[in-house]
Amino acid sequence: MSDLQNEVSELERTSATAARLFDIRRIIGGLFVVYGVIVTVAGVMASDADMKKAENININLWTGIGMLALGLFFLGWMKLRPVIPPTVGELQEAEEAPPGH
Repeated sequence: MSDLQNEVSELERTSATAARLFDIRRIIGGLFVVYGVIVTVAGVMASDADMKKAENININLWTGIGMLALGLFFLGWMKLRPVIPPTVGELQEAEEAPPGH
């Protein structure tokens, strides 16, 4: 392989890594999982006075479980449908295509 092909291949690998690293689903899912764990623990540790304030509904527990489920959904979605950045060839074809197509 030529030096140019090696550089293009290295650039594509770097681009794919950056696309996966900064995928918004990873950030949203991770935050919801972390906050979901914190709120769930607060719900498990709720006192009788806390329960009485919320009319005997453990709102922290239910909200925490919901946040965990949403966070796991985002992380699962990211795992099942990863971001695939365009290749150099696809980018060149897009540049050569006439406007509006």
